[in-house]
Amino acid sequence: MESMKGTTRGEDLYNQVSAVIERMKLPWSKLVNVTTDGSPNVTGKNVGLLRRIADKVKEENPDQDLIFLHCIIHQESLCKSVLQLNHVVNPVVKLVNFIRARGLQHRQFIAFLEETDVDHQDLLYHSRVRWLSLGKVLQRVWELKDDIIAFLELMGKSDEFPEVSDKNWLSDFAFAVDILSHMNELNVKLQGKDLFVHDMYKHVKAFISKLTLFSRQIANKTFAHFPTLAMQEEAPRNAKKYCKSLEDLHGEFSRRFSDFEKIEPSLQLVSCPLSQDPDTAPEELQLELIDLQSDAVLKEKFNSVKLNDFYASLNKATFPNLRNAAQKMLTLFGSTYVCEQTFSVMNANKSRHRSRLTDQHLSSILRIATTKITPDLDALAKLGDQQHCSH
Repeated sequence: MESMKGTTRGEDLYNQVSAVIERMKLPWSKLVNVTTDGSPNVTGKNVGLLRRIADKVKEENPDQDLIFLHCIIHQESLCKSVLQLNHVVNPVVKLVNFIRARGLQHRQFIAFLEETDVDHQDLLYHSRVRWLSLGKVLQRVWELKDDIIAFLELMGKSDEFPEVSDKNWLSDFAFAVDILSHMNELNVKLQGKDLFVHDMYKHVKAFISKLTLFSRQIANKTFAHFPTLAMQEEAPRNAKKYCKSLEDLHGEFSRRFSDFEKIEPSLQLVSCPLSQDPDTAPEELQLELIDLQSDAVLKEKFNSVKLNDFYASLNKATFPNLRNAAQKMLTLFGSTYVCEQTFSVMNANKSRHRSRLTDQHLSSILRIATTKITPDLDALAKLGDQQHCSH
């Protein structure tokens, strides 16, 4: 983690990355993968960070093919833009802000919910930087829909939100609640540390197949997997529109995840070596695959240990190429989840109230927050350094 001050052009980013790699004496020729959030200063074709890194690696090792990936979670979040839900989202956000942004009305609304004895005691604010925010906000407003309508009528403000009495709008609202609920389920599966790329891409492929199923069912006016939408009487009339939205979403997922699709054969080979046909595998791996699939002990071991532990246990002399292929695929980062999580920790600590926080202190805080190493507190206490007696 490096601190950057001033400009953050592709050249600046490259100089910083290059300095770290040189300082840590890492060989550029061993670089396999760079995963980014897709910002222009990183992905620029001519002077972006990725272009400069690719040129540097080619200088060191002309045979090395770098794998550039766009964060899978970020891609999934961007895909929902094709649904064109602004006509639903904007009134909902306006409604939430109307209730929550005014102190008196907010307190009155909470008191109203307490009297009606509902499951939820308040609305949620929408935050664009949070992955699950939009789906959760829409879900909460939908569940409190009847109470919100009653509250608006009580306050004499129902005329300011005509959408809540429009059946077509409510139908679109119900569709948005259901499809974003499905997307949030996918998002949660993609989050977390120590996830291999093939596991993450597996969930994305499954979701793309689900979209095909959803589209086909809604075209036949069947709403089995859209329970909120199924309760709306206008749903069958709008089925064609929802079917088109799902088809557009399917196309956007297929387009955005094309970079993962390119490496899918290699991912399949590493994640499921026992079921791979040696004839379709790269030539240097064919004989090793046959040896692996013919060894009953290794087959049993494959099913009982973690994938990275299994490949680490393979004999270097017997399976050199298979080990190298596994190293390349298992070291890929499918998302920038760890980076985003670290940014959150940094924002929580780097506040205007901590005016004496230096780069070195902040780096130490982030290192402690992200490490898996458990400190030996007993040993540290025995050192006796900087003991402060209470006084």
